[in-house]
Amino acid sequence: MVMYEEDFVLNSRGMKLFTCVWKPVKQEPKALLFLCHGYAMESSITMNSAATRLANAGFAVYGMDYEGHGKSEGLNGYISNFDDLVDDVSNHYSTICEREENKGKMRFLLGESMGGAVVLLLARKKPDFWDGAVLVAPMCKLADEIKPHPVVISILIKLAKFIPTWKIVPGNDIIDIAIKEPHIRNQVRENKYCYKGRPRLNTAYQLLLVSLDLEKNLHQVLIFLDIFMDMYIWLYNEENILQTLFIN
Repeated sequence: MVMYEEDFVLNSRGMKLFTCVWKPVKQEPKALLFLCHGYAMESSITMNSAATRLANAGFAVYGMDYEGHGKSEGLNGYISNFDDLVDDVSNHYSTICEREENKGKMRFLLGESMGGAVVLLLARKKPDFWDGAVLVAPMCKLADEIKPHPVVISILIKLAKFIPTWKIVPGNDIIDIAIKEPHIRNQVRENKYCYKGRPRLNTAYQLLLVSLDLEKNLHQVLIFLDIFMDMYIWLYNEENILQTLFIN
């Protein structure tokens, strides 16, 4: 049996951010798990199945929607500054960890796609704070076939300064690219809190910067991955929860 609650918090820029938590009812949580959702997604619906399974396995699971995502305030699908996004997540999740009832509990991160990049940046920001993480298809390197030409990047930077919110970045349907299972694609398309438009100019630029940064500093990422593997094994042994984590 799982208890689910929702709330809102203010970030440093005065924006209301949606937060949620799943907790086991009949036992004290054995550890804390913090969700980082992907680009254009949200936490309370698209990650509900995984969070509920983890809560049933004894974890307190916390989620939040980034600014411009899901039920949070901000222009839908827009990322002004990725560092601000990471700071918002870090500040909120750190506050939860520091609550009296959570002191002494292990702290883990779970990130999917762009959320995987958020996890890696959180770990790089405070490497001694987190006990480990699970990364699901993390956004940490651009494939050579989709890496923009330097000229294209230069044009993107200039345009993003003048029309940052415009949805004019060409590309295939992000839902088709990110999700392979037809029934899950339909669930996302029917979810009114998921962004379904083309990437906005500055959003695309911010995602490009983060991907290039993580790729350039992959040696640092690999150090964190060695630590994260301990978390993967530990979670897998907790009733083989990872085996069914993302099966709806």
